Amino acid sequence: MDKGMDNLGFLIVDSARLLRAAFERRITQAGLGLTPGEARALMNIASVDGSRQLDIATRMGVEPMTLCAYLDKLQAIGLIERQQCSADRRAKRINLTSTSEEMIASIRKELNVIISQATDGLDNEQNRMLRESLALLNSNLQAVTASSTASDEN
Repeated sequence: MDKGMDNLGFLIVDSARLLRAAFERRITQAGLGLTPGEARALMNIASVDGSRQLDIATRMGVEPMTLCAYLDKLQAIGLIERQQCSADRRAKRINLTSTSEEMIASIRKELNVIISQATDGLDNEQNRMLRESLALLNSNLQAVTASSTASDEN
């Protein structure tokens, strides 16, 4: 394997780990009343409002029971609602409440500080290219995952 490609994988994994650790530290110190996991869950719900619980757990890379604990807390403090899925009665769709807007804005503010620190030294063009490159990488990996899942089912 090309050593450059090998290093790219390590850089991506390491960057993701460091970004997550910085997010967890920042959320803990922000005094928002949410754990980092609950904050991540809320931001995942905000990205695709009305998602099924299982889809949110998959996107977050957590077990459904772990997500369920996060959702219990978010629902108890009035940030989300669980609603019956019309397509699958066994599934629940998770929706934001109107009171979640302020919390989401607070979490985004903390995340923006971290992203700003992480991209310090990149000009606007480099920042745009980084985002577009990572979006393409993500899309390609989703396609690989989808095709390998489809071939596993056949």
